[in-house]
Amino acid sequence: MQLYFSPLSCSLATRISFYDAGAEAAYIEVDPKTKRTSEGGDFREVHPLGLVPTLRTDDGDILTENAAILQHVAEVLPRANLAPKDSKGRTRLQQWLCFIGTELHKALFAPLLDKKAPDAAKAYALEKGASRLAYLEAHLTGREFLLDGFSVADAYLFAVLNWCQVTPIDLKQYPAINAYFSRLRERPSIAKAFAEEAKLYAEELKRHKASA
Repeated sequence: MQLYFSPLSCSLATRISFYDAGAEAAYIEVDPKTKRTSEGGDFREVHPLGLVPTLRTDDGDILTENAAILQHVAEVLPRANLAPKDSKGRTRLQQWLCFIGTELHKALFAPLLDKKAPDAAKAYALEKGASRLAYLEAHLTGREFLLDGFSVADAYLFAVLNWCQVTPIDLKQYPAINAYFSRLRERPSIAKAFAEEAKLYAEELKRHKASA
C-alpha cells in the first residue's frame, strides 16, 4: 500500500496504525502548499481535491477520507487488533471516528489552524469546542483508550490533539485528556511516527522559507 501524507497532518494516524500493526507501506510526502509529491508528481492527479491522507491499496484502488482509510487498514490487518471484531464494537469505533473528524478536526481545529480564518471564526470555534472537549474529558476519565483497547480511533485522536501545541487550547485544563495524550505519546508506534514526521515537517518549513 502507498500512503500519501503531509507531515503532522491527520494522515499521521494512518502511519501510526501501520507501525502499530508492524505492516509495510510506502510513504509518499505531499507538500500541502504546492501539492507536489516527493516523487515529483502533481498530487491532484491522484486525488483532485489534493487532500491527505490518500491511500493506494495493493490492488490499485484509491481511498480517501481519514475514517474510511483507517477502517480499511484495520480490516486488512486483522491480527493487529486495531478495531473491535464485534458489530457493536465496530459501531462504537465509527462513532468515535466521526466525532473526532467532525467535532474536533473540522469544527474546532480547522478554523484555529487556518491563517485566513477571521478572529471571530476562531473565537466561535473555541467557544463551541469547549463542550466537545468536556465530553471527551468525561469519557476518558478512568479509561486508557477510547474503546476497550488501542484502536485506529486513538491514532486519529492523537494526531488531532497534537495540534493543541500550535493553538490556544491548553490540555492541562482537561486532566484526563492530557494524561491520555501523554500515555499515547510514549507508545512505540506513535513515538516513532511522530519523531519521523516532526523531522520532515521541520525540513518542509526550511524549504518554504528558502523559496519565499
